[in-house]
Amino acid sequence: MSTEQELRAEIAQTRAELGQTVEALAAKADVKARAKEAARRQVSVLRDKASEAGRNPAVRRSAAPAAAAAALATGIVLVVRGRRR
Repeated sequence: MSTEQELRAEIAQTRAELGQTVEALAAKADVKARAKEAARRQVSVLRDKASEAGRNPAVRRSAAPAAAAAALATGIVLVVRGRRR
């Protein structure tokens, strides 16, 4: 049979485990905090990728033609719209 001290120790252990379970469930239920944490992690990943791409000369060279093409397309749209008015 269990002694009183053993029972008290078991109760204390059960309370501690229950407290941890409640904390874990509360954290899962906090959608706003989870969304903020997910957004923070994604921002960090994107910053790392941007930083890595900025150090890569091939990426910098390939960005220039894309920017020039975008500027050209914008210019064409503006000219066509200007002629219609």
